[in-house]
Amino acid sequence: MTAPAPATKQPPVAVAADHGGREAARARARALTSLISRNGAVAVLVLVVLLGALLVPSFGKPDNLRNVALAASFIGIIAAGMTFVIICGGIDLSVGSTYALATIISAMYAPRGSFIAVGYALLAAGLVGLIQGLIIARLRLPAFIVTLAGLTGVRGLVYYITNEGNDHPQIEGFRAFETLGTGSLATIGTPVWIMLVVFAIGWWVLNRTPFGQSVQAVGGNQGAAELMGLPVKRTQTIVYVVSGLCAGLSGILTTALSGGGQEARIGDAYELSAIAAVVIGGTLLSGGVGSMVGTLAGVLLLFVIQNLIVQGANLNSYVQQVVSGGFLLVVVILQAVLSRRAGTADT
Repeated sequence: MTAPAPATKQPPVAVAADHGGREAARARARALTSLISRNGAVAVLVLVVLLGALLVPSFGKPDNLRNVALAASFIGIIAAGMTFVIICGGIDLSVGSTYALATIISAMYAPRGSFIAVGYALLAAGLVGLIQGLIIARLRLPAFIVTLAGLTGVRGLVYYITNEGNDHPQIEGFRAFETLGTGSLATIGTPVWIMLVVFAIGWWVLNRTPFGQSVQAVGGNQGAAELMGLPVKRTQTIVYVVSGLCAGLSGILTTALSGGGQEARIGDAYELSAIAAVVIGGTLLSGGVGSMVGTLAGVLLLFVIQNLIVQGANLNSYVQQVVSGGFLLVVVILQAVLSRRAGTADT
C-alpha cells in the first residue's frame, strides 16, 4: 500500500488593486467641480430671474430688465478682465482706481475729439496694468501687495489731476463720444452690447487660443507651466494689461453715459464687486479654473439680486451689501468643499 502524495501548497492568489474604481471616483469629482464652476451661476441666474418675475411683478418689466443689464455692464466689463487675472492665479485690486483714472481722463480730453479721449484713457489704463504686470512677473512680488499699492497710488493720481477732487470735467455737446454711453440697439443700451462683445472676445481668447491655454496652465500650476516651456512671465504681464484696459473701457463708457462731472472717488470698491462677480461665476481664487460665461452670469446675478431687494422688499443699499456678501460667502464655501473633494479623490 503506497503512501498518499503530500499535499502541495497552493500559491497565494493576487488580488488586483481597484484602480478602476479610484479613477472613476476621481473623474466624477473633477466632472462635478467643472460642471458646477461652469454652469452653476447660469442655473442659479435663470432660477432667480424666473422666481423674481413670478413674485415681484415690477421686476419682470422690460424697462426694469434693461436697466439691470445697463447697470451691470460697467462692472461686467471690469470683471471680464479680472477673470483672466484670477484664472492666471493673480488678483487685481487696482481696477477701481484705474476705472476712475480713465473716467477723468476721457472727460478731460473729450473736447479734443472722441478718438483722443478714448485713446488717452485706454493708454493710461493699459499702462497701469503693464507696470503692475511687469513688477509681479519679473520681480515675483505678491500680486495682492503690488495691486494694493496700485489702488492707492492711482487713486492719489486721480485726486492730483482733479485738484484734490474739486474739478469735475464735463463733455456736453460732444455727441459722437456720448453715443458710446447713451446710444441703443434693439432698445438695449450700447454699453450692454459692448459688454457682450468683450465677453465674447474673452471667451474666444480663453478657450480657442494658445494664450488662453497658457493662462489656465499658469494658474493651475506655475512650476509645471515653466517646465513645459510656456511663457509664464509674459502671460502674467499680459493679463494685467487686459485687466487695466477693461477697467479703462468701463470708465470711458461711464463718462459717455453721464456726460462727465464725476467725482474723484468714483469707482471706489469696484474691485470688490468685480472679484465677487468672478468668484460667484465659478472661477477659483486659487487659479486654473474659470469661464467667461460663468463670470457674465455672476455679474448679472449680483445685480438681479440687488434689484429684487429694492423692487420686492424696498430695502436700502446696506441690506444689499449684506445679502451680496452672504451670497459670496456661500459660493466660496461651496468652492472650497468641491476643491477638497476633488483633492481627496486624487489621493
